[in-house]
Amino acid sequence: MNDSGVRETDVVVIGAGQAGLSGAYHLRRAGLVPDRGFVVLDHSPRPGGAWQFRWPSLTYGTVHGMHALPGMELTGADGSRPSSEVIGEYFAAYEERFGLRVHRPVDVAAVREGDGGRLLVETSEGDWSARALINATGTWDRPFWPRYPGQETFRGRQLHTAGYPGPEGFAGQRVIVVGGGASGTQHLMEIALYAAETTWVTRRPPVFVDGVFDESAGREAVARVAERVRRGLPPKSVVSVTGLPLNDAVRRAREQGVLDRLPMFDRITPTGAVWDDGRAVEADVILWATGFRAVIDHLAPLRLRESGGGIRMEGTRAVRDERIHLVGYGPSASTIGANRAGRAAVREIERLLEREPTPAPAPAPAPAPAPIRGEPALVGESTPMSESVSVPVGGSALVGGR
Repeated sequence: MNDSGVRETDVVVIGAGQAGLSGAYHLRRAGLVPDRGFVVLDHSPRPGGAWQFRWPSLTYGTVHGMHALPGMELTGADGSRPSSEVIGEYFAAYEERFGLRVHRPVDVAAVREGDGGRLLVETSEGDWSARALINATGTWDRPFWPRYPGQETFRGRQLHTAGYPGPEGFAGQRVIVVGGGASGTQHLMEIALYAAETTWVTRRPPVFVDGVFDESAGREAVARVAERVRRGLPPKSVVSVTGLPLNDAVRRAREQGVLDRLPMFDRITPTGAVWDDGRAVEADVILWATGFRAVIDHLAPLRLRESGGGIRMEGTRAVRDERIHLVGYGPSASTIGANRAGRAAVREIERLLEREPTPAPAPAPAPAPAPIRGEPALVGESTPMSESVSVPVGGSALVGGR
């Protein structure tokens, strides 16, 4: 701790989801000691990342592509148990096995330029001074709600995937599910067993892909997402390039008409939704399975954004500041991507720590991103109208890795 009461460390890791734990593991392997050479700060109340907040009906056997953390496999899990329990227990055991000493719950308010070329990390448990930062805050606590005319007049209930309670709460109701990702299809297939009527609407026709989503397919998907962040554009979700898995349950739902899709409605009314062609659907509930935005507002003082609205990346490193590594962002926003990115980030940080610290150059001003047509002008990266539980890495409103 220095004279001003700021605690010093080499690396701060923000978030203890898949991405943050991967980074912490590789820091430990590099010889850094927890609470001395690095510290892990997590907004969540307990281990498990975003998985701990998933709905009970999302069982471990139904998740799409959960890859083990580095150095410790997840074996013998009961596929019928809620994924929140299975993965929460796995993350807790992982933290204990490798002695990662995660601080929680801790909110990070801001990361800004400190003294002597160091970063100042302002948190709810006091300030930290660090030479490098691994940001693994994910997206879970920043659900994206599109805006449509008449939305505020709807007399029924509106909720987002982030608040989805499970299908039983929709018994006897007419439900519109909005969004073409894995969560949207899973919600529909569950809710259809209880609801009086379901309607599925998406901006684009869904793409169903037959075959196994294995490690090779995951790597290919990650590579396809990487190009956008190299150009400084807001990242797309990995599911936007993987498509939706066509398994037996999905085939049955399509045969039964549950997954018959309509294009996006044009307006919301007090009792449902309408299209300009005269079509109308009455509804008691609108469920927005419309994805999430990256939780990175705490990095705003560093001015990392490009004119295209995103943070330009070389691997995991922010081009505007070599001390900042984003893991679980863009191409690493998947469980396999997060593992690889954690290792890559630590390799670069090791090289940086070998050098003498030098004051960082003043950041160039970055223009605010232009609003996307049909969406509100919000600060932060946007994701498509889809959200996938197959790639849930790190994420926390404020800062917790989910």
